[in-house]
Amino acid sequence: MPLITVDYSDRLADAFDRRGFGLALNRLAVKLLDARPAGCTTRFRRTEEAVVGADAETFALVVVGFEVFPGRSAAAKAALGEAVLAALPGYLGAEAGPVQAAVQVGELDPDGYRSAVLGG
Repeated sequence: MPLITVDYSDRLADAFDRRGFGLALNRLAVKLLDARPAGCTTRFRRTEEAVVGADAETFALVVVGFEVFPGRSAAAKAALGEAVLAALPGYLGAEAGPVQAAVQVGELDPDGYRSAVLGG
């Protein structure tokens, strides 16, 4: 655990090292949330259209969501958010242009969550 979701603007498809960023997110979760490495699951969702702000400037968007079991301190969650925002530019190419980024760390209901490795 945690479940990590990264939504990103279509415009970043060729400028975003998603695998590298996903591995970095997993390492940050292990370091800052005391997560088990094998339990970190990161998925990426390409967003065709996003609107940021109220003017004509076009920003790309990256939104990172962490869903974790309860028990992490507010300080740990804040440190994770800051670390993610600090790491992100290293995975965006120069052609990315302006990017609005956000991180949200929420809690899962442990009674309603199940996970398993199937097959193979």
